[in-house]
Amino acid sequence: MTDARQHSPSAERNREPILAVLRDTLPVTGRVLEIASGTGQHAIWFAGALPGLAWQPSDADAEARASIAAWSAHAALPNLRAPIALDVHQPDWGIDALDAVVCINMIHISPWSAAQALFDGAGRRLVDGGVLYLYGPYKRGGAHTAPSNEAFDQWLKSRSPEWGVRDMEAVIALGAAAGLECDEAIEMPANNFSLVFRKRAGSRRVGAVS
Repeated sequence: MTDARQHSPSAERNREPILAVLRDTLPVTGRVLEIASGTGQHAIWFAGALPGLAWQPSDADAEARASIAAWSAHAALPNLRAPIALDVHQPDWGIDALDAVVCINMIHISPWSAAQALFDGAGRRLVDGGVLYLYGPYKRGGAHTAPSNEAFDQWLKSRSPEWGVRDMEAVIALGAAAGLECDEAIEMPANNFSLVFRKRAGSRRVGAVS
């Protein structure tokens, strides 16, 4: 039988530094939606390390979901849910009342409208005090933080003119517009950042969709 598990070396490298931040920022218990889960390596790693959280992986790509399902079956974790099909642009995410949303390495390999939809959707579905966690490369003050990030940005734009390393300030402004305040911008290995947003009390919410 063919093993559907995909493997990302970068997911293997960054899982420990990301987990260290998640331990400090996510609640001990609750429901977490991971958006753009990719191979599924992060999902099993974080769910295994944070057993009090019900971890819901998702991805818009069918092959990615097959990989997530294969990793999940291999890990057999009681708090790891089956992957769902989710494109942040869709109005119904199929899940609501979230304690946290985790999105790793997505907004630079998707159009800016995906970042807008991510914040809008998270702002509507997070409970008061809920966390939106983002990880990836960012520009600061309109400038790249390292030559390698500038080269990566050029490569991304060669793949699609709608892709690219985002300005941190613009991303933080998206959060503010959606009722999500940026608590921290944490420097991470390989010239990446963790951005931690929290839902302001009394911000907008949609009705339950699941």
